[in-house]
Order: sequence, then C-alpha cells, then structure tokens
Amino acid sequence: QVQLVESGGGSVQAGGSLRLSCAASGHTFGTATMGWFRQAPGKEREFVAGIRWGNTYYADSVKGRFTISRDNAKSTMSLQMNSLKPEDAAVYYCGAGRRVEVGTESAYEYWGQGTKVTVFS
Repeated sequence: QVQLVESGGGSVQAGGSLRLSCAASGHTFGTATMGWFRQAPGKEREFVAGIRWGNTYYADSVKGRFTISRDNAKSTMSLQMNSLKPEDAAVYYCGAGRRVEVGTESAYEYWGQGTKVTVFS
C-alpha cells in the first residue's frame, strides 16, 4: 500500500504561482509512475502532468507553465505552477502507480485526497 498526501493548494491571483507537493509513504518502490490530475466542478478529472523514470509529460494546457519534479530520496513529488489562469482552478490530485500510460487514470493505483487551487482574476 502507498499513502499519498497533497499540500500547497490555496487561492492565488491570475498570473501568480503555487507549488503543490505530494508526500508518499508505504511501499513506494513499485510506483514508477507519478502524476497530477485535476478536477474542476462539473468536469471530469483530467491529466495535468506525470513523471516516470525521469521523463516528464504534460497536458497541452499547462505546457510551459507547470513543472513536475520528483525526489525519490524524500519520496516526494512537486508541481510548480506558474502563470496561473482561472481555468486552472480545480482540486488537484496526486497519483502513483506502476503502469506506463502516464496520461491515463488507469496507470495509477493510489490517489491522494486532493488539494484545492483557486485562481481569481
């Protein structure tokens, strides 16, 4: 089992920045894939960014603005979000799993509870 806890959400003005963190505990050795998804009210959960064996992947909507990173020694993952837009407002979820398909929910076996990001204009 792997436990994931997100932190760093909050309220920020459009154009501002936030840094989300995900702390993993438990049997993390099998979680080659880690990523961030988000879900806005009334919408389905969508892929934001993922990382697997040092390779990073991003949704088109966040490329150039968001940066995902992972510190295996500390069992943490981060998402640096810059130039935030109102459409980035959502609950952000950290996921971890074994499978290759980084951009799909099926690759992730474990999820955190989510952290809310609000962007006001």
